[in-house]
Amino acid sequence: MIEGRREKSVEWVHRGRYAVRVEVEVVYPRDDPYTPCLEPDALKLLDEVAWRAESGDVTFLRSVGEVFEQVPAA
Repeated sequence: MIEGRREKSVEWVHRGRYAVRVEVEVVYPRDDPYTPCLEPDALKLLDEVAWRAESGDVTFLRSVGEVFEQVPAA
């Protein structure tokens, strides 16, 4: 676990026809307090969101964030 100041941050995941707005925790390490870092759990979540968006699992996507779907223009 990285020691430092923790804050919530919004990350966007775009895959296939979906864009998902996911809130994750970032850490500003004591050694470099100006560079936000993601810990392994946050990275795993973002990877999972990307994989589920690619496969069209909207139920999961809605459970972790705000989902936007690209639709064809009429």
